[in-house]
Amino acid sequence: MNLNVYGYGPADDRQWIVVDLGVTFGDERTPGVDLIMPDPTFLEDRRDEIIAIVLTHAHEDHIGAVAHLWPRLRCPVYATPFTANLVKAKLIEAGIEHQVPLNIVPLGSRFSLGPFDIELVTLTHSIPEPNALAIRTPLGLVLHTGDWKIDPEPLVGDDMDVKRLKEIGDEGVRAIVCDSTNVFSPGTSGSEADVAKSLIEVIRQCEQRVAVTTFASNVARLESIAKAAEACDRHVVLVGRAMFRIVSAARDAGYLTGLPPFLTEHDIGYLPRDKVLLLCTGSQGEPRAALARIVEDTHPNIALSEGDTVIFSSRIIPGNESSIFDLQNRLAERGIRVITEKDHFVHVSGHPCRDELARMYQWIRPEVAVPVHGEARHLAEHAVLARELQVPETIVIRNGLMVRLAPGPAQIIDEAPAGRIYLDGDVLIDADEGAVQERRKLSYSGSVFVSLVLDKDGKVRGDPQVVLMGLPEEDSRGVSFDDRALDAIDEALERLPPKRRGDDDAVAELLRRAVRGALRREWGKKAQVAVVVTRI
Repeated sequence: MNLNVYGYGPADDRQWIVVDLGVTFGDERTPGVDLIMPDPTFLEDRRDEIIAIVLTHAHEDHIGAVAHLWPRLRCPVYATPFTANLVKAKLIEAGIEHQVPLNIVPLGSRFSLGPFDIELVTLTHSIPEPNALAIRTPLGLVLHTGDWKIDPEPLVGDDMDVKRLKEIGDEGVRAIVCDSTNVFSPGTSGSEADVAKSLIEVIRQCEQRVAVTTFASNVARLESIAKAAEACDRHVVLVGRAMFRIVSAARDAGYLTGLPPFLTEHDIGYLPRDKVLLLCTGSQGEPRAALARIVEDTHPNIALSEGDTVIFSSRIIPGNESSIFDLQNRLAERGIRVITEKDHFVHVSGHPCRDELARMYQWIRPEVAVPVHGEARHLAEHAVLARELQVPETIVIRNGLMVRLAPGPAQIIDEAPAGRIYLDGDVLIDADEGAVQERRKLSYSGSVFVSLVLDKDGKVRGDPQVVLMGLPEEDSRGVSFDDRALDAIDEALERLPPKRRGDDDAVAELLRRAVRGALRREWGKKAQVAVVVTRI
């Protein structure tokens, strides 16, 4: 997820612009959490000093938090047409579309925001309208690249504006803030046009129904797949809500024109199996996405069977390996052929490899390199590469660090509060709140609920009630864990002096410790135990 902030002016009179406001997705470490986004506390405390949010492109890790966090920032938003279409849909869903000043700016435009003179420079990426920001201030020019690659034959959108990048380099660039994702990959990332040609050959060899899954936001890939389907005499059926949303936004912005009409899943029953290409969400194994539902036979309209083919036209995002491999294995078990980027040329990255980074540095010739968008090892390697390319200053940062780019040498001067917040259902919560941590513990060691009724004299009324969740039924000696828990309760109550039975909290804590200890001795794990004492 991306959130960058640029400030200008003295500390007591500083103005800020926010560049991108994105999300990442929850995983097994955050049970119940769908989205994770940056904590905006630092910005919220300075809301009156924020001039605007400027978005570089429409990927979720750059725009996904806008609708969630805008109410805390309440400033204008600037985006190009395609990005604005997707942001507007999110604002409508959040019910705040009439509150947010959403300014649509043309590609290649230039506009002023307080002391910042912003110019959009067209790049190429895996989504329409990726922009670098040339941010001019009285103290120098910063080029913020956003996400990019060098694609000599982009299928969707304009060519990379290399001429303008060189002109900006000639103007003099104080610092470049640059994508580090593929810094370990030698060579170049490859062209989308080459993927389009390869997809035709792969799909032509398939005899039955074909499903292709990819990132819905990769509009160029959607066009490649559509053209490959047309070349192979197949009709494209969109499957998954995100596919329809992206296609609608792309067409509203003037993309995906000149293609045969996309069909809906309700049309599939009228088509022979060898005339169908399903374009599905779910390339990362998401359990609620279209492909997972098809594999689980829970999709209401679509099924795959032996002899069909599924093409994963995407890369594996780190952390998603287990869910993706599980999905692919389940397909293979049903006799469905699985094709990935490891088998055939069906994907290229949207980020620059080392040779592309070198060319960018040759065009821009910055005084300072600030690597971003990658893990710590990517940022460190990017700094090494920049020094090899004769950049005088490099600075490696982490979340929250504040860097002075000018005047004087670039250096870290402060640290702002930084963290994460979670979207838990429909509620935003702090990452350090106990709810998610407790769920994680429950997923490791289960839970035990104990209910005990005492009268006013401390005597037990009725049998204690025990409910176990997530524990084995029996221990290694064949004794049920229910019986282990009940025995522990009886023994603890026998040891408890009558005077202490009048303190409900003391009784509950004694039983909690007793049950947890007994189960740990027999099971080897520390179950989460909750005890409720009722007094009559």
